[in-house]
Amino acid sequence: MGTSTRWKGPGGGPWSAAGGRLAQWNPDRPHAEERLEEIAADYLTALHQTIRTDRSAFGLYDAVLAAGDRLALQMSSLREEHPDSAEAFMALLAEQVGGDGGTVTDACIRRAAVAAGRDVLAQHPELEQAWASGDTGGRGFPSDILCDLYRLFFGDVVAEFLRSVVAEHVKLAVPVLAGADPGDQIADWIADQVLTLVPDPCEKAAEVTDSVDEAGAAVEAVENPVSVLPAIARSLVPHAARGVLGLITGEEETAA
Repeated sequence: MGTSTRWKGPGGGPWSAAGGRLAQWNPDRPHAEERLEEIAADYLTALHQTIRTDRSAFGLYDAVLAAGDRLALQMSSLREEHPDSAEAFMALLAEQVGGDGGTVTDACIRRAAVAAGRDVLAQHPELEQAWASGDTGGRGFPSDILCDLYRLFFGDVVAEFLRSVVAEHVKLAVPVLAGADPGDQIADWIADQVLTLVPDPCEKAAEVTDSVDEAGAAVEAVENPVSVLPAIARSLVPHAARGVLGLITGEEETAA
């Protein structure tokens, strides 16, 4: 999967079936959007089936674990100090979370880190306003922004990986899909779907601080829940990775 040669994407089984349905998709036909969502679901199912069969497939599981750990580490610095600008924030995510690996999967991780940052900026315009006014107050990011960043990243990892797969299948479908690349729509739908599979560190932090408050201990954590977020976020990385990659069954999710 090195980037020195062209990656043709996964094939066979559910991948070929999804690619075949994509090749037949026509944006001008009735119910095209609903059909595209069904195709997106086919791709997500293909990925989950592949990872369940071989957890080492594409190096994706290990890459997500490593990137999740890096993100949790950066959450620690982001809660302490506000980046100087949106550009600095995005560069930090690309370099420190995205890493410098040379595989297709590594490239997807970097794109996911940048996409998560872009999504956070869109969801929290107060960040851009603070940078524009120069009024960051020397404070780091609040907990809700850090948790949004965390959850969006895991969703975007799966979306960006499958975007790469779809891009290769679109090339094979030319001229059928010429001028009608559905990759963005598929990736957006997938990101929204898998977001529900990512645990929220803020919710877990609230549970922890509630329990220690009842016990009358860990006063600092109770008074400043954001202080425990990086450690909690890191502890949730394996669960988040297994969730978005389809490695958690309904029973396991209930017990988690």
